[in-house]
Amino acid sequence: MRELTNEYLEEAIEDSKPFASDGNVNMSLPTFDETMKDMLGVSIITPEKECYSAGDHKQYIPMQSTSKIIGLMLALQDFGKDRVFQAVGMEPMGDFFNSISSLEYHDTSKPFNPMINAGAIAVSALIKGQSPENRFKRYMDFLKDITDNDDLQISEEVYEAEKANGARNRALAYFMQSTGTLVTDVEEALDLYFRMNSVMMCCDDFARVGLFLARGGRSPREDEPLIPPHHLRTVKAIMMTSGMYNSSGHYAVEAGFPMKSGVSGSIIGAIPGRMGIGVIGPAIDKKGNSTAGGALVKKLSLDLGLNMFGVDRIG
Repeated sequence: MRELTNEYLEEAIEDSKPFASDGNVNMSLPTFDETMKDMLGVSIITPEKECYSAGDHKQYIPMQSTSKIIGLMLALQDFGKDRVFQAVGMEPMGDFFNSISSLEYHDTSKPFNPMINAGAIAVSALIKGQSPENRFKRYMDFLKDITDNDDLQISEEVYEAEKANGARNRALAYFMQSTGTLVTDVEEALDLYFRMNSVMMCCDDFARVGLFLARGGRSPREDEPLIPPHHLRTVKAIMMTSGMYNSSGHYAVEAGFPMKSGVSGSIIGAIPGRMGIGVIGPAIDKKGNSTAGGALVKKLSLDLGLNMFGVDRIG
């Protein structure tokens, strides 16, 4: 087993970078272009607040679907598990993250889980607030508490692009309205969803979200729980089964800890009691996961012994 050091992480970055050639940069995101294809960065933060980083760890990218973790936690806080999972399921699915057919052709009118786009839109509709601006402020306040970073900001450029390119997400939302799954104002739910996707973070911020999950939902500022343990268990279980889109089973086997990816190339990982991991690698595969970032987290799991399903020695 390898020792966690900055030098080890630099070595792991170099070993994983070639896998970027298997993916493509999501050009629908503003400022994203081919010059970012070989970018790869990682930060790991331990419960003792030791931070190890390597590669392009200071590069800021939009949260995209990693925001779904935060939205789910807020909805669970606001309405509880029973109400949230009336609106969205908790099962993995084999279709793509932005699939419409999964809503229409299966024996259910609700999205399979909160980690796909339709599920996240349904969850966004459950976050309390008197206006979209108020709901988004609650989201940002919670995110800033989790990351201990008051400087986090939304990218207006990304937000405008999300709205301009949001036809498929609107189709998902209005279909859910037609079946009675989405009972609040559709455009307000979509607006919050677009805003959450557009918050800019770097590897340190992503790793702090992972550490928050790994430390039992405790605030890094006051060391007090911000979310009850039963809600935290729900979030981590959904991340394990569905957080890497329809490659989640592969990553459960090959990495073996809760993760969530985004089409910006972001990955959040949480190893309970041990560390939070934040990765950026903008080259993604057809399923929406970072190719170099995915190779990196699998290498980290193997080298550092992070797989939660490892055989325990008894006696």
